[in-house]
Amino acid sequence: MISFIEIFNFVLLLLFSSCYAYQLVYLLIGLFKKDKLPAGSAPLHRFAVLIPARNEEAVIGGLLESIRKQSYPADLIDVYVIADNCTDRTAECAAAGGAYVIRRFNRTQVGKGYALDYAFHQIDSRKGLDYYDAFLVFDADNVLDSGYFAAMNRTFSEGYEIVTSYRNSKNYGTNWITAGYALWFLRESRFLNGARMKCGTSCAISGTGFLVSSRMIRQDGGWKYNLLTEDIEFSTDHIIRGHKIGYCKDAILYDEQPVTFQASWNQRLRWTKGFYQVFAAYGGRLLRGIFKKHSFQCYDMLMVIAPATLLTLTSLLANILFVVLGLSISNPLVIRAAARAFGGCLLSIYLSLFAFGAVTLIAEQKRIYCSRAKQILYLFTFPVFIFTYIPMAVVALRKNVTWKQIPHTILCTADQICSQAGRRK
Repeated sequence: MISFIEIFNFVLLLLFSSCYAYQLVYLLIGLFKKDKLPAGSAPLHRFAVLIPARNEEAVIGGLLESIRKQSYPADLIDVYVIADNCTDRTAECAAAGGAYVIRRFNRTQVGKGYALDYAFHQIDSRKGLDYYDAFLVFDADNVLDSGYFAAMNRTFSEGYEIVTSYRNSKNYGTNWITAGYALWFLRESRFLNGARMKCGTSCAISGTGFLVSSRMIRQDGGWKYNLLTEDIEFSTDHIIRGHKIGYCKDAILYDEQPVTFQASWNQRLRWTKGFYQVFAAYGGRLLRGIFKKHSFQCYDMLMVIAPATLLTLTSLLANILFVVLGLSISNPLVIRAAARAFGGCLLSIYLSLFAFGAVTLIAEQKRIYCSRAKQILYLFTFPVFIFTYIPMAVVALRKNVTWKQIPHTILCTADQICSQAGRRK
């Protein structure tokens, strides 16, 4: 029995490690491989900004102001705010901030994907999609660095028709929840998308702060992605079709992270359910891409959407069952072996996450805007934040999850964010 417990845990560890070992290579690439030197001056393109917003009057002005302050020519940027089922003054605030307002009222088709699709068809009927070279999508709580559009324009000019950007946080230092989000997104930017860009494979968009060419939108007939994680669905579909998503490290946006566990639970439960949906809908096509097209980017995307948390949960629950079995047969050796395996599993995951967090914290130190003491404290809570995905993975399997609004209240500029902890741009 003891041998079975040891073999069982070794097989699960080997399976998990073999699947995700390539991300250690990404880590090394992110640390040591130099970025490609930027090309010369890029041609200027005409952009439309789409901002789906539902009751965001408290923060929409900050994003619009940061767009007005771009170093990019203002006459090449049109801003559209989709006031989606709003019951507050979001539309009025958007209009006062210089945006075109598209009002949408639909209580049946709820979600960002539906709002984007509606906006694309409205723009197509008014000006034509081809009036713009590309569209940029933001959430209402975002704030942009002043060089954001110029940087995205350079990457777009290199031939990438889909581009994602560097995702930073408005409120890293608020508490362990906001820090957990922020550190994860920084790791994603530097050691996932950044590494992918350096080695020439496809990146993935991350909810907000991305660009899509008008040609791609025309080809898709608008925005056809409406699962709970429409960004991951979009990325997966385009990767299967052989499109390469680019990443622009110099295009920096800041977004607001949930500050309460309840709000965080609602948001990440939706993400977890959405990953399941994408895996069910696209997992088979990704597998075919791996074996028929020998596509590494299909493998990478499959690992992104695969329910890896369930593998961890399987290990933990199995060892709990082994402990119960040992108690039922009064075998202290079995109990100790199972307890040791359970503790070892938790410790190895904690240490792995801590190590990833520590490397990210050190590598991205210049872009983390909170006190050093909080940075160190929240490094220790970062693995705990990720551990909370385990119960979410269970609940999301059976619960019917719907979109719930996350409150946004922080109105600030990029300069105010960067001035925290004594740093100024």
